[in-house]
Amino acid sequence: MPAQRRGAAIAMTRPELDAFLQAGPVCRLGTIGPGGQPHVSALWFVWDGTHIWLNSLLHSQRWTDLGRDPRASAIVDDGGLDFTRLRGVELRGRVEVVGETPRRGAPNDELRTPERLFADKYAGGALRHDGRHAWLRLTPEKVTSWDFSKLRR
Repeated sequence: MPAQRRGAAIAMTRPELDAFLQAGPVCRLGTIGPGGQPHVSALWFVWDGTHIWLNSLLHSQRWTDLGRDPRASAIVDDGGLDFTRLRGVELRGRVEVVGETPRRGAPNDELRTPERLFADKYAGGALRHDGRHAWLRLTPEKVTSWDFSKLRR
């Protein structure tokens, strides 16, 4: 990933960024809707150190949008009302479908890590395939992070 130019003083280090993304409970994914209108939806995700993995409903606006245009932006943030506690990461890039659609559980080496991470994070270690979801992988082309607590240092 290229180094962040703007806001370098508040940028997260790579270990901070990895820890933050691994712990974040929800991301907001922005896609390009019909006629170029933005569409943003919240969903669970996992970070494998390189990609954001999204387990998405097939019959969703996000799925339709990404089928038309794979460009997307994901934001994970926290902090609340105290300015000095605001932290977050934006990852912009392209999304691709990985594996069977819908996902029914056929062996797939590419999905071994994201499915284990997802099961551990959200499903008590046991992922169940419901035949309504499939995997999307966002490959970041640009990453921007901020941790305003660094302004106090």
